[in-house]
Amino acid sequence: MSLSVWYDLFLFALLSVLLVYIFFAVRITNLHKVYFVFHFFMVLWPLCQFATHIVQSPQGQLLYVSLSFVATLMLVSGWLLFTLFLTGNDKRLSPKSISFICLPAVAASLLTFSNPFHLFTRPASDNYVERFYGPLFWLVMALVAVYFAASLFVLLRALRSASSSASLKKQIRIVLWGICALAFFALLDILLNVVLREVLPIIPGLTSLGIFIADLFFVFVITRYKVFDLVSIAHEDIINTIPHGILVLDEQQEVVEANRALRLFLEIEAGDVFDVEAFLSSVRVIGNAQHFLEHYKRKDSDVFQVEWSALRGNHLHCILQASPILDASRLPIGHILTFQDVSHERRLVRELNLQNDVLQERNRSLDRTRLELSQANRRLEEMALTDSLTECYNRHYLTQRLEQEMIDNVQQRIPFSFVLFDIDFFKSINDRYGHVAGDEMLYRTAQIVKKHIRSTDILARYGGEEFILYLPCTGRDTARQIAEQVRFAVESNLVSLEHAPAPVSVTVSLGVLSIEDFEQERLPDNSEDFLTQLFTEVDKPLYEAKKNGRNRIEFATIRQISG
Repeated sequence: MSLSVWYDLFLFALLSVLLVYIFFAVRITNLHKVYFVFHFFMVLWPLCQFATHIVQSPQGQLLYVSLSFVATLMLVSGWLLFTLFLTGNDKRLSPKSISFICLPAVAASLLTFSNPFHLFTRPASDNYVERFYGPLFWLVMALVAVYFAASLFVLLRALRSASSSASLKKQIRIVLWGICALAFFALLDILLNVVLREVLPIIPGLTSLGIFIADLFFVFVITRYKVFDLVSIAHEDIINTIPHGILVLDEQQEVVEANRALRLFLEIEAGDVFDVEAFLSSVRVIGNAQHFLEHYKRKDSDVFQVEWSALRGNHLHCILQASPILDASRLPIGHILTFQDVSHERRLVRELNLQNDVLQERNRSLDRTRLELSQANRRLEEMALTDSLTECYNRHYLTQRLEQEMIDNVQQRIPFSFVLFDIDFFKSINDRYGHVAGDEMLYRTAQIVKKHIRSTDILARYGGEEFILYLPCTGRDTARQIAEQVRFAVESNLVSLEHAPAPVSVTVSLGVLSIEDFEQERLPDNSEDFLTQLFTEVDKPLYEAKKNGRNRIEFATIRQISG
């Protein structure tokens, strides 16, 4: 027996040593479990290649040849799973998706074992040490190539992803070297020992060597970057030692993670869908369930909670707390639900309530006051920015925003425009139909203007029946078009007023100021004075529009302004 026969056995021994080393060198995680699966199939290839030369019977040789390629199919499917775990995509894997990944490899393995009509392989003489490959062999190789391409796609996508850490990208690069080494030696084996077998002598062990080199890269990644496994283990240990039930949901309300303590409250696993509304309807809610659901559906940034009780062996009281998960752009991408068992506390509270009714009433009063103060603070914040009657911005907000923005516009030579408009003969509306009707007309006018301006434009109530439009990045021609749209929209808007026999329409007079030219050598020294100057200038064309017959647009003659 030639020494080349023992070459595969030697590589099998080295691969076995690496497997034992990984088993004892690192703490076992899901990533390592997947790795052990496909490492086992890596070991099978050189072992079966060696056994093919040792066994004398053709049936035994065919068995080991078939096992070699079955190991290859399982190896590439296991490798795809390993890359998904390595790149952090394992949370998306369900039993169904894992079955879908492995099913083609299993089907091809069955065909390889059965070798129908010798379509996979047939002996070159009276044994399978030297053999010919049929069309089924090339079909299996094509499937192996598909698995390889899918793994490569997963790794390259993670490598290009901005969310991947620098350390993960280092791991991926090393793993890519390993898979490329394996692919190179496997292709070289097919080229030299299959395609060119008639003109070149057989060179054994090429694929085994590629497997060994690739495994060296994989082992390096697992041992060198084991800190990430420790972080994962620590994360899992911490979340499982928390006494409260924790449920992490994505945007589709699908369970991403659930800790061990959650089993006290729910029987649910990763991949299941959790319907909060259905859950609350199945228990006795202590408090306002609808209020909680409204917060939940709106994905408010505050933490909100509701208490519920149910029979879970004994009487269980629990606080369900929810908070949204926000990404870097402060956009909601899921929810964290916390289930806190407060049964013991509630029993103590019931006992204490017998002696502390007055204290509890004061606590409830403080809670109501705190809620009222919170709501009042929110209302005050809204009042500081908006006009309560017309629901558009107030002049104070506009002034605050524009003081710095005007300086930036002048520095960067960005054109901008103002449109100041006034409801014509508004006093007659108040005198004829009353001030309530006048307020309604102001509100309806503001709303119709909002519909006919751009999302970047700012509408503010300037005072009384006067409104001002700030048009950023807008020159004279565009400002003219927007002003005409506003004028026409208000004129066409029919408003039903109380005590009015028919719908009433009003018109507006508009003054437009566009700043397009800037003195390069001078900038405004005082932003407040500069803004006041602009408001004064835009008031002039408004006065001209009213003097010239109303329901018209006039433009300020000033085209250049400096501080």
